[in-house]
Amino acid sequence: MRYLLVFMFFINSFLYSQTKKSADSIIYYTNLANSNIKENKYKNALYFTQKAINYCDNNGKTEDQAIQNYNLGKIYYDLNKYNDARESFTESISLFEGLTPTAQSANSYYYLSLSNIGKKNYKAAEVSLNKALSTYNELNIAPDDDLINLQKGIIYKANGNYNSASYCFNSVISKPNSPTNLDAKAEALYQIGLIEEINKRNNLALNYYNKALVLNAKNKNLKQKSNILMALSSVYDSILDKSTAYSFLQQHLNLKQSIEIANNEKLGIDDYDNFKETQRLKKIEKSNLQNIEKEKNNKFSKLINILALALISILSLLSLSLYKNNINRNKSNLLLHEKNNELIIAKEKAEKASQARADFLSTVSHELRTPLNAINGITHLLLEEKPKKSQLHYLSSLKFSGNYLTTFINEILEINKIESNKVEVENINFNLKQLLESIQNSLKEIATKNSNSFVLEIDQNIPDNLMGDPTKLSQIFMNLVNNALKFTKNGNVTTITKLISLKNGNANLSFEIIDTGIGIPKDKLETVFESFSQGSVEINRKYGGTGLGLTIVKKLIKILGGQIRLESTVGKGSKFSFELEFKVNEHEIPVEKKTEIYNKSILKDKKVLLVEDNKINQMITKKMLENKGVSCEVIDNGEDAIEIAKNQSFDLILMDVHLPGINGTIATQQIREFDINTPIIALTAISLDENRDLLLSFGMNDVITKPFAPEDFYAIIAQNLQNTNTSKSTL
Repeated sequence: MRYLLVFMFFINSFLYSQTKKSADSIIYYTNLANSNIKENKYKNALYFTQKAINYCDNNGKTEDQAIQNYNLGKIYYDLNKYNDARESFTESISLFEGLTPTAQSANSYYYLSLSNIGKKNYKAAEVSLNKALSTYNELNIAPDDDLINLQKGIIYKANGNYNSASYCFNSVISKPNSPTNLDAKAEALYQIGLIEEINKRNNLALNYYNKALVLNAKNKNLKQKSNILMALSSVYDSILDKSTAYSFLQQHLNLKQSIEIANNEKLGIDDYDNFKETQRLKKIEKSNLQNIEKEKNNKFSKLINILALALISILSLLSLSLYKNNINRNKSNLLLHEKNNELIIAKEKAEKASQARADFLSTVSHELRTPLNAINGITHLLLEEKPKKSQLHYLSSLKFSGNYLTTFINEILEINKIESNKVEVENINFNLKQLLESIQNSLKEIATKNSNSFVLEIDQNIPDNLMGDPTKLSQIFMNLVNNALKFTKNGNVTTITKLISLKNGNANLSFEIIDTGIGIPKDKLETVFESFSQGSVEINRKYGGTGLGLTIVKKLIKILGGQIRLESTVGKGSKFSFELEFKVNEHEIPVEKKTEIYNKSILKDKKVLLVEDNKINQMITKKMLENKGVSCEVIDNGEDAIEIAKNQSFDLILMDVHLPGINGTIATQQIREFDINTPIIALTAISLDENRDLLLSFGMNDVITKPFAPEDFYAIIAQNLQNTNTSKSTL
């Protein structure tokens, strides 16, 4: 039987390793119980196991309570207290019901079968054993064949099925001896000896008993030895060898007494009785508490019923009220539905009005650009023809007004594009330090004009290479710094850039533009970012400006993920600040070689085809080209432009986009079918940012937006001529 106990111990250990301990208290009590078992202090082991059961019961831990009841039954079984063991194993099984089957629940059935065998209740033992084997099979757990066959054989023998019993016992005996199966083999030999004794084959019985006694001497199972000694005494008494029978009987009685003394030392009779009495009183107390709780529940149920009736009455009244309210609500919903339709119509009208405004601004700006190009162009030509001093003032004023109107139109279009959600954010490599230094250089003239000190402070810890939208960032700084320089005289303008944090490849930067200018009144700090808004009418008249720059700045910073802040004191100056986050680019950005705007010699003696339908623009553009030594031929439609490009060779073609008949894009496509080398530059009155990529997709090399600045006009033409010459020289 020792082998049986070893097997079950390993199964028990496996189960504990698979079971999650629900609380430190359970682990604590279990460890105390196990340590006391090792020290043969079974009174304490029973006490701590019961404490664990009570803890599980109080905290609703059903599975842990089932395991602890199994542990309690195991202690009773080891002490040969089979009735108590059966009670604990039965309680464990009832708690496992409804839970997912485990090896632990199968184990409870197995030990319940052993406990029934101990009480000679073999029918109940057979039922429990079959249930254990069924659960083991369901869980794919293979129990020890020797132990199972031994238990089956004992049940068969008790039921008078000696042949099946002998078969089971012989399957155990036939195994080779090993330290782990000696106990089971000794028990099987003893059980076959009992069968032979029942069949009156005393000599065979003596043979089996003696073999069992030899194996028992190796495993030292005292209870098993006591049973074998008693069986030997019985056989010798049957064959009338009274002396030998008495000798074995005396050994049996002495050994049985020793076992009882040892068990009493483990537990103590008084201790065991006291423990059982305490448990009985606790059960009575628990039952009384349950009865009290049941009585409370009954009273509570009656109260609930009364309240339910009251609630039903109230709900009936509410239902009637809700019915009436529902009629009123339907009327209200109908009215709300009508109002909602009115709001939808109003919303659609507002959207149409907004779209109409956007279309209007685009159309007006386009229509203004063409005559404005003529104004700027003629002004430039007159300034180049060495006008009289009395005329120079008027022409300079005219040039200023033209440039102002151009800026105004561009800013209106920029705001229109932002509000229409047509702005796309770039994410390209750029060097922030170079960008800010470039802005500083471009605004030095304005700073000098107002006798201002313009200082640029850049945190040296900022990475050189960032990913972002340098175009929009330049637009923000140009507006803010230009404003600061314009509204400051004989003062200081400082741009400060700091690194706030550098984490996970992201650089968080702060920007500040500080001036010592005229400042902004407190009541204007919020409205200054609104369109066409400035500090006052007097400021607008004195300093000029469209009142759109800060509006654009605020919207661009929001698009880039930041928020602008303004602090200002009248007469002391202003500070604009914001924060933006950029990704750090680990790869170094190649430094672009700086080239002069254009080389005048590139333009001389070049032949250019101008395709333009507006007579004034024809005259201005041709004159501007001829002033630089360029030979210019003018065509006013796309069809003729295609034919002349086929028959003549030109160094460059200036193609107006909007032409009568075939427009400039289609004409360019057809020219590219037979000429892929001659540079074609688009002339358009539409905003450059809106259509540049589209125009380039038709085969154009570059775009000049009307009205154009003369220097930019010459520079773009020279650059494209230079690129063509470079390509030819490479070939």
